[in-house]
Amino acid sequence: MENAETTNNTEMNTGDSSPMIVAQNLVKIYKTRDIEVLALQGLDLTVERGELIAIIGNSGSGKSTFLNMLGGLDTPSAGKLFVDGCNLFDMTSREKELYKKQTVGFVWQNNARNLFPYLSALENVMTPMLLTKEKNRRERAEHLLEIVGMSHRKTSRLAELSGGEQQRVAIAIALANDPKLLLADEPTGSVDKDTADRIFDIFRKLSIEMGVTVVIVTHDVRLSKKVNRVVAIRDGRISSERILREQYKDAFSAQNYSWGNEETQDEYVILDRAGRLQIPDKLLKKLELEDNKVTVGYEGGILTIKNPKSAKEEKEQGITE
Repeated sequence: MENAETTNNTEMNTGDSSPMIVAQNLVKIYKTRDIEVLALQGLDLTVERGELIAIIGNSGSGKSTFLNMLGGLDTPSAGKLFVDGCNLFDMTSREKELYKKQTVGFVWQNNARNLFPYLSALENVMTPMLLTKEKNRRERAEHLLEIVGMSHRKTSRLAELSGGEQQRVAIAIALANDPKLLLADEPTGSVDKDTADRIFDIFRKLSIEMGVTVVIVTHDVRLSKKVNRVVAIRDGRISSERILREQYKDAFSAQNYSWGNEETQDEYVILDRAGRLQIPDKLLKKLELEDNKVTVGYEGGILTIKNPKSAKEEKEQGITE
């Protein structure tokens, strides 16, 4: 942000080489009269400028809480959170409002939160510009509708648009303030496969051609397998990451590539700052544990995690032999 009010909050290099998002040991506690809920438990994540990533996780994992923090809609309880070099912990209310207007755009799953039903698509896109110094509002709104493939429906109102068309207009609205960071909460959750592919192509274009950093929260397995990085959140921490394999990186920028059922990504379990890791459920089930205890060892350059019962049997067998 180029406003003088926000410069005092900048503790990081804001040059283009610095990351867009840096979260370190991020904690969020929701308190009510009778209970405390720990939504984030030391989350660490870095997102580079222009990156397109998907965040996945079960309900209650903390992914939506994290997205709301990035959007300036929620405040962390502890840790560090920087977006575009700005410290979201130290912002005043005025600085937070400027941040939401100038740096970040939001696409909600519920289109009723995105669009005014009594306005046309063009008028909806122009509305956020009333809060900016944009002079050529109509011209810019028409350009944004063209980017999302909706210029032919610019005079249509909400009830006259399909769910996919509404979502594409919502993306244009989110781009109205020329954000550096675009956040999308389940953007393909209520559309068919072909429409979901079209929406994803828009996000990919924004990332590759326009340098917008795009963070998507999604349950759509097809969509998540097509991004270059998938971050899984479990119990308020990053549990694993899936990285697009080298042979698919050219396909990432090709709109006509058929992804099919191919396994396009390599999965990595993430160690947190305390050396802890979360073992994927499918692997835990194979251990057939009777409780929460495992045996850890280091054998031939390989870290091993075993069921104590199996490890004991192996040891006894070795002694017998």
